[in-house]
Amino acid sequence: MPTVIIEPNPNEREARGAPTEPLVVPVPDGGALVDVCDSHNAPVPFSCKSANCGTCRIDVLEGLSELLPAADDELDVLDIFAAPPTQRLACQAKMKPGLATLRIRAVADDP
Repeated sequence: MPTVIIEPNPNEREARGAPTEPLVVPVPDGGALVDVCDSHNAPVPFSCKSANCGTCRIDVLEGLSELLPAADDELDVLDIFAAPPTQRLACQAKMKPGLATLRIRAVADDP
């Protein structure tokens, strides 16, 4: 079963209640990251229902090849942010089946 390691955002570590240790989560084969984050209260913000698309951008620190390719809609949003190729939208990204490790972190907001 694939594993997702969600690193805490260094800018959020000092915030009250912000996690200081990585969250390690087993993921069903082909699991969507949005479901993983929701079910484990991961430190990845989602504002899809507030018309604030792009808040769930993640940096893929390890295992980028373990994600299914981004669809055109996701690529369009990432283009708006001039995101590097190592960023994805957690609401859209899905893991490939198989044994793999994915290490991610929510994108830090600009100060």
